[in-house]
This record gives sequence, structure tokens and C-alpha cells, in this order.
Amino acid sequence: MKLYDYELDHYETLEACVDECTVLLKSNGDFPIGESVKDIALYGNGARRTIKGGTGSGEVNSRFFYTVEEGFREAKANIMTTKWLDEYDRVFMDAQKKFYDDLKAKVRAEHGNVIFAAMGAVMPEPEYDIEIRKECDTAVYVLSRISGEGSDRNNIKGDIQLSDTEVRDILRINSLYKKFMLVLNVGGPVDLTPVSEVKNILLLSQLGLLTGKTCADIIYGRRSPSGRLTTTWARYEDYMGANEFGAVDDTRYKEGVYVGYRYFTSTGTKAIFPFGYGLSYTTFDEKLTDIASEGSLIKMHINVTNTGELAAKKAVQIYLTPPAGKLDKPYVSLAAFAKTGKIGPGKSVNTYLAFDMADQTSYDEAESSYILEKGDYIVRLGENAEDTRPIAVINLSETVVVKKVKSLADKTDFADFKPQPIEEEVDSDLPVIRLTPEDIPTKTITYGKERPIEPLIKELTDEELTYMNIGAFDPKGQALTIIGNAAQSVAGAAGETCGLFKSKGVNPLIMADGPAGLRLCKEYVKDAKGVYPVGLPIPESFIAMIPKPALWLLKLNSKRVSRGKIVHEQYATAIPIGTAIAQSFNIELAIRCGDIVGDEMKRFGIHLWLAPALNIHRNIRCGRNFEYFSEDPLISGEMAAAITRGVQEHEGRGVTIKHYCANNQETNRYANNSIMSERTLRELYLRGFEICVTKSQPVALMSSYNLLNGVHTSERKDITEGILRDEWGYEGLVMTDWIISGGTVSSGRYSEPNPARIAASGNDVMMPGSQADLDKLREGLKNGIVTRNQLEINASRIIRCARRLGVMEEEKAVQT
Repeated sequence: MKLYDYELDHYETLEACVDECTVLLKSNGDFPIGESVKDIALYGNGARRTIKGGTGSGEVNSRFFYTVEEGFREAKANIMTTKWLDEYDRVFMDAQKKFYDDLKAKVRAEHGNVIFAAMGAVMPEPEYDIEIRKECDTAVYVLSRISGEGSDRNNIKGDIQLSDTEVRDILRINSLYKKFMLVLNVGGPVDLTPVSEVKNILLLSQLGLLTGKTCADIIYGRRSPSGRLTTTWARYEDYMGANEFGAVDDTRYKEGVYVGYRYFTSTGTKAIFPFGYGLSYTTFDEKLTDIASEGSLIKMHINVTNTGELAAKKAVQIYLTPPAGKLDKPYVSLAAFAKTGKIGPGKSVNTYLAFDMADQTSYDEAESSYILEKGDYIVRLGENAEDTRPIAVINLSETVVVKKVKSLADKTDFADFKPQPIEEEVDSDLPVIRLTPEDIPTKTITYGKERPIEPLIKELTDEELTYMNIGAFDPKGQALTIIGNAAQSVAGAAGETCGLFKSKGVNPLIMADGPAGLRLCKEYVKDAKGVYPVGLPIPESFIAMIPKPALWLLKLNSKRVSRGKIVHEQYATAIPIGTAIAQSFNIELAIRCGDIVGDEMKRFGIHLWLAPALNIHRNIRCGRNFEYFSEDPLISGEMAAAITRGVQEHEGRGVTIKHYCANNQETNRYANNSIMSERTLRELYLRGFEICVTKSQPVALMSSYNLLNGVHTSERKDITEGILRDEWGYEGLVMTDWIISGGTVSSGRYSEPNPARIAASGNDVMMPGSQADLDKLREGLKNGIVTRNQLEINASRIIRCARRLGVMEEEKAVQT
């Protein structure tokens, strides 16, 4: 197999760091096994059918990737259970055929849409009975789960719960073999309660290209797991808010700010594995060496010593406990984190961490203000969110209004959850940092700032303006549009802006999907009229749903368009899923992943990557959680900002952070209404976006499908212009998600968003675009729903985005 230089470079970049994305959940010292062990008994649905990433927009067409079986074979292991793996293959294929046959029958009976039915459809793990007997001394069971865009997970056996077969086989293997490792090739939590007696568990996650090779390397000890959980793992019924998820119409966020570890630590509810948790092949000792303040900035050094026998890295976590006051607050919140380099046995490093007290505010709805209440803030050094110890106290003499903003008009018909406050006494010998209001910077936001209009835009007719505000569309491309293949310039790209203005020097901005790398067609041909994919440019799950005659025609057409033409390749590198990147707790690793994507964007002619996605892990059932980073907004924002920097260091390339905002389930995702208090919105669901915007100025941002308190987010001027632009100073382009007519549940309460109202809100371009969208925008301009001035403002931002990415032809000529 021939690899191009860029593929080799990106392979080597990932090989050097992806082990940091894995989390060792349990260990009794039996692993690593060392190079002398060659016989491995390999079991589980993920041993041969390893998952590299999720479905939908998260799919990436790499030239290859390692399954766990292939990883062990490359490590020169003898796989002693080939017969078991062959038997499982037969079970899986039979179960999969029945699953899709049943799904097709259901669609026909309900007169549904095959494409929407296939999107995100995931078969629960089947039950089966394949003999297990002892083959050697060491066994590895790989448990896989897949999820994706368009469908949520379920708290059933074979999904969040283990199947009866999995429980039986895991426990049997655990009792038969001298050494046993349970490997979790999953994108989100599974309930491990039934197999709690297993002594060694590795969360491999889904690492893209090197998933299987990394597993073998860690088992043998060539690599060391150093990741930490960015989501709390618990029984489903123990999560706060589990009863408010998956409704077709309205989802009430009654838990307020108490999501994930904020709930568990504030109520004393024990998790199976808490946020921030992770073990290592070695042990560490941590202690504060110094702490000081510079205005509102708190700076410290933590000395980390490797007290074990193997070299490894350590994630250092700092939490903050706020004082009691007017507002209830979570018991702890992550304030800072850092990853050490590799520390040898007996060696120490001094690790710098810092956080700004101005970022530790709570939102006071009554005063429309972010405030820091007076009192003692306890700085805590944590092994994880549940295991922290006080190391210092920050005393604020008076309450400070840090930022005064304009309140949203939203009101809810319920009160947010409030736990009983936890009283705590701390050691009087702890260092104390004293702050006064003068140490904290404050500001009042000015709204309604002037939005400049480009001279070129002033020259456009109304008709031209409406085209500019709609994505480029092919009237014949509906099916490919639905699955995010709407672009006309790059095969398999997701979409592009209007291409009708090339004569005016405005080339289209080409966009590609795939939060774990670029999602493009593997191969394509081209002629004077355009580019054409070779093969079927659709996911396997869609292929299984297409009737055979239609599938035959698609294949025939692919052969026809490629006959006699040179076939070009555009294989992309599959990087780890978002959750895995975040589990590294390593900002530099996230930058390197962004750098890989930015390099391939330039290579394949992509201007905007439709990623990273940074929605909060509100509920573990969300089908797209694997794309997202964490239940914590600090981790989410910092990781998104780091990936953004990595991509945008490449000239002419930009990211599109998404989905803005409160997009936390896939059930009726086009028209589900997220109902929450303004405090919940600002402190949790907007905070990560704010961090990313203020730290990295992403070129573009994508609004979400859902409604927020009764109005589609894409139609809300208060969050698009008011919060995003006026409060955070965002300067980039705003686009919609891929709004397709017919995507809402037919029995649902809410309708689809309107293109004219979208444009009126300051959302610059509606994607992917259609004739119906264009007609509705024309009508809205005529009826006064949107003004020409607003269309000019939107179009001007498209022009400035094109200029920033270097695709303005007349300016290129001037530079030449």
C-alpha cells in the first residue's frame, strides 16, 4: 500500500501522541505485559470490527486504519481466537441484515424518508452463543459502540447497557485467564456495573487511524495511557436530568448549571468513574510549590514527581470551590488544567497553571450581570472532580459586577435545581491571596454597534443579494445535500457559498465536514464541467437502505462518469474523535490535530472545515457526544480554541465552530426546543463558545438546528448579533447548519426556520441552500421580514471572510 508523504507525516504525528487520549480506568498491575508475551486471546465485537469514529458528519475516508486485531498482528502477536472472531463475523452479518431489512420495512409502512431513517441508525449489539475456552494466559476483550448524527443512544442492553452475552462472556474470560484486559472502543459511557469485578479496564476510545495499533502498543507497554475522563461515567439513572431528554418537542433543562460532575459533587452522588479520573502505569505525587496573584490572574506551580517505575505523563487539575452567597453554585468547577511532559521514574517537573478570577463568575439574572461574590474561594488540587484537596484560599473583600450585559427576554415555567450547600472548613495554614474589587477588571457591554458594508455589496441588485445570502445549490442534488455532499467544486465536500459572483472577483468558499478529519470522497474524476466522485459518495448505512435497482443505477452512473478519465485521490487522515482529544488534557495535542486538518484542507482545496463541534455532554444518550469534547465548558472551549489555532495557522484555511447553541440531542434535531434559564445558557452552553471565540477568533461559526426557548437559534438576533458579536467581539462569518426541508418530525409542534428570518437575525448564509430557500428569502425581502440593509451586512461579512481566506480574485491580482 502506497502512502503519500503527507499521509506518512500525519501518521507519525498521531503515532507520537494518541496514547495520551486513552484512559486507564482500572489496573491491578498485570499490564503492561511486556514484549515476551506473544499469545493473545482476542474477543469482543470490536476486536475485528473496531470503530475508528462515529457516523454521519464524523465519518472520515482514510486510506486505511488499524483494527485491534491488525494492531496485535503488526505487534507480532499470535491471535489464538481466530475461530471465535470468524464466528462473530457471521453473527454480526446476519444481525445487521435483519436490522436493515426491518428498518426498510418500517420506513415503507410509515411512508417515511429512507435517507432520514438511515442517518444515525445503529444496531444494538446482538445476543449470541459462541464457545469460549482458555487458549493461553492473556486475554483482551474489545467492547465497541458506535453512534452518530441523526439518532440518539438508548439506555438498553447492547447500547448504554451491556448485552447479556457481553456480561456473560466478559465474566467468563475474567475467570478463565491469568491476565485479562477489558478494552472499551466507545465514544461515550457504557454502564460497567455488571462487570465490576474485572480488574483491568482501558478506555481506548475511538482514535481514528491508529485505534487498533495504539491498543496493542498500550497492552505491551510501548505506550502509556495518560488521559482523563472529560465526562462522568455513572449508571444512567444516577445522572441529573436523565428524565428530561429525547422528547420530540420540548426539553426542559431543569438541572440548571448542575450538569455532570457539578451535580455529582454538589449532591454527594457517587459516579462509577468521575470527571477527571484516570490511572497510569506509574504513580505520581503532586504538591503546590508557589501561588501568587497579578491583578485578577492567579498563577501557581505544581511540582509533579513520578514515584513509580515507568516514565509517563500526568494531567494536573485545579478546581475552585466558591463561597456561599446570593446565588447557589456548584461545589467545584474546573479552573485550570495542564499536561506534563514525560516524567521518568524518580524525576520531578514544576508545572505552571493559571486562571483568571474574572472568568469564575456566576450569572445573576436579576441584575443582568456576571458577578463574583465576596468571600473565600478555595483552590483545590484534584486527582479528579471527586478527589480534590484544598491548597490555597483566595479572599475577595467585596462582591464585584464583572460584566454588565443585556438580559435576554426568555423566561421558563420552572425553577432550576438547587442542591443543599456543602459546608466545609479548611486548614488555617493554607496560603491566602487577598483581592479587592480594584483587582478585578470590569466592563459594560455596548450593543448595536455599526456593521460596515463593503462597497462591492452596495453595487449588487436585490436579486444578487438574495443569492449571496444562500449557499450554492444544485436543484438535482437533494439526496446528496441531505447527507452533506452539496459542494460542486470538490468531490464529497459538504457545500459552498454562492458561485455566481466570480466575475466580480468573489469565488465560492468551499466547506468540508468531519470533526475527526475531512470528510471527502476517496477518489474522483474531473472534466471541464466539474468533479465527479468515483464509487458511491454515501455512507455504508445509507447503501444498506437503498433499493437494489436504485443502487445498481448509482453504481452504473459512477462507472459511466469515470470511464476513460484519470482518477484522482483525496484520502484524509482520521484523527481521534473530539472526546478522545479532550481526554488527553493536552492543548498541544489538540493543536497538532488541527494542524493535520489544516494541511489537508490546503492540499484538497477546502477553505472552511465544519468543525470543531463543542456542545456540552448534557446527557450521555446524545448521539453526537463523541464529536463533542466534554460536559465541562472550560475543557470544551480550550480544546476548540487549540484545534482552531492549529487549522488557522495554515494560510487561507479556517474552522467553523458549531453548533451554536444548546444543541444537545439528535431526536427531532431540526425542531426540538431547548428550554432553559438564562443563567444555565450563559454559564454552561455559551461559555465554551465564548472561550473559543475570544482566544482564537474562528473564521466561521455554525448555528444549530434546534430552538432555544421557543425560537430557532438561527433566527435569534439577540444571540447572533448581541451576545456573539457585541459581547464577545466576534468578527467572522455565521452560517446555518444544513437545513433541509422535511427534516422535522411530522407530528412535532414546531416548524422549520424561515430563510428571511434567518437573514434578519444576522445569520450570514443559509446552508446548503435550495430554490425554495431562495424563493422564501425573496418573499421576505419584499414583505419586510428582512431589510436590504441587513442583507448587505450579511453579504459584506461573506466578502470579508473570502478576503481573510485569500479567495478574492481582484485582490489576488493587486497582490501579484
